[in-house]
Amino acid sequence: MSDNNSMSPESLSDLVTKAKKAGADQADAVFFTGKSNAVSWRLGKLEDVERSENSDLGLRVIIGKNQAIVSSSDMSEKTLDQLVERALDMAKNTPEDPYSGLASRELLAFGDLLELDLCDDRALSDQELQDMAAEAEAHALETDGITNSEGASASISKAEIMLSNTDGFLGHYQSSNYGCSISVIAGEGTKMERDYAWTSRRHFEDLESPYKIAREAAERTLKKLNPQKAESCEIPVVFDPRVSRTLVGHLAGAINGSAIARGTSFLLDMMEKQIFPENINITDNPHILRGPSSRPFDGEGVKNAPLAIVKEGYLQNWVLDSTSARQLELISNGRASRGTSSPPSPSTTNLFMEAGAISPKDLLSDIKDGFYVTELIGSSVNGITGDYSRGASGFWIKDGILTHPVNEITIAGNLKEMYMQMTPADDLEIKYGTDAPTIRIEKMMLAGS
Repeated sequence: MSDNNSMSPESLSDLVTKAKKAGADQADAVFFTGKSNAVSWRLGKLEDVERSENSDLGLRVIIGKNQAIVSSSDMSEKTLDQLVERALDMAKNTPEDPYSGLASRELLAFGDLLELDLCDDRALSDQELQDMAAEAEAHALETDGITNSEGASASISKAEIMLSNTDGFLGHYQSSNYGCSISVIAGEGTKMERDYAWTSRRHFEDLESPYKIAREAAERTLKKLNPQKAESCEIPVVFDPRVSRTLVGHLAGAINGSAIARGTSFLLDMMEKQIFPENINITDNPHILRGPSSRPFDGEGVKNAPLAIVKEGYLQNWVLDSTSARQLELISNGRASRGTSSPPSPSTTNLFMEAGAISPKDLLSDIKDGFYVTELIGSSVNGITGDYSRGASGFWIKDGILTHPVNEITIAGNLKEMYMQMTPADDLEIKYGTDAPTIRIEKMMLAGS
């Protein structure tokens, strides 16, 4: 250890060994460290410069079926000794958890870890970040009809993740992220509209240009001017990729092992049953090169690999960590996620609905009257029943063409029924970590004026 805020992989391994010698049956520790720089720019002026550095350590000890977790941002020898002592004292006084424990040793990712190219060594100065943000705003404000800016930003961050346990696992990897965003306004008075665009990538060379996101933000904003109301009806609804990913996100919540173990999922009894049309496949892939949520091992050190969630419309797997797997009498599929102050829990990585075989234009072509969703507001989604109701805005579809903007409506349905009516377009882009192409749902209720 070079100072009170850093830790080497060997020091992390020594910590869990120390916990075991002090009385723990099992122990693991996770260490996160990161640095980030960001600038904010608005109306031609620098608004803010932010810099942050953080280091955080979490130690979990297990005595029998009792476990405790303690965390610290101080890595000094004295503090680490106190951390071990405090964790053991807490574990002796916590209720038993029959499903607690480290992941099975045979599941751990021993050996050479897969290289996923998650870290770019390129540094960016505050001036370079400022130039990116300024360029994005300048291009957007040059667009006819754009009347104001809510600001632009640019950022860079670097992080390192380390994990060690008493079964001999020791893994670590680094990651980076570069980003740029812009939000602008069109119109005047009570007829103003706003929209945004952004780009975020692991490697700087993969970023979209400030000009491209400026143009996207300006075009989206101008298209929203002079919105109209819509009458209540039952029509086809098409979800833009910005919002179609939320439909996959609701699936992720429903197949989370913790929800299944609690019995609080609308898909509780649907394993190996059809829940989508046969042309739909959904995959969780932690090994996408430079992927937004890629990782070489999970939060317990378990080997991970691409996982079929839905294959040809049929549900194939729950999302499991060790605890939820034990509750369901299954085996972890390497989907544990964790912080420093709570036990591991199941989570997806790069989750996406695979692209379909039809273009977005053709997806709309036979819709006489429909609604194209570009923004969702609020949320009323019942994870137990699947009932779905959300405020929305977007564009009216008339004879296969996007026409006037529409706002202040609500779209409603039930996710089970919505999933079975889905048709994906061919425009998938892995961007958010949970992604989907443009998606058409044949029939939903639209509540308007």
